[in-house]
Amino acid sequence: MRKSTKNLIGMCVVGLATSACVAVPVNENGMVYWEPVPAPLVPHVLANNPVPANLPARLYPKNSIARGNGAITGSVTNMMNGKGRFTLTYQGQTLVGEATRDSSGDEHSGIANAWSPQGTFMSCTYRMNNPRQGSGTCNFSDGAQYDVHLGG
Repeated sequence: MRKSTKNLIGMCVVGLATSACVAVPVNENGMVYWEPVPAPLVPHVLANNPVPANLPARLYPKNSIARGNGAITGSVTNMMNGKGRFTLTYQGQTLVGEATRDSSGDEHSGIANAWSPQGTFMSCTYRMNNPRQGSGTCNFSDGAQYDVHLGG
């Protein structure tokens, strides 16, 4: 066999033998382990376009009518432009609505309203500490009153 052919075959064998190799980290006991890799931070603004933030909403009873219904959970999407959308379930009805910054000039305060097709409605006032956290109060059409906490 020619020398160049032998070299070519040798290089192919080495390439095939090492093509499936993977370095796997092991500890002193021979057990495989993985170091957690921190997730990259996602900025709130990409190229001057705000990224909406989905926030949990937790409503806690403030009066006897609300205590009869218990705590409520829902979600709010802060559109990062002074508007928000939210949804929650109250007494088996899905209420959907919107939130808007207050026109008084306080960029952290706002009002929110929601309604269900069955006729139940609610009205809230809130204040955001930052784009991902806030609190306020909500009043329902049946007289129930709740304190609301937004975000985590």
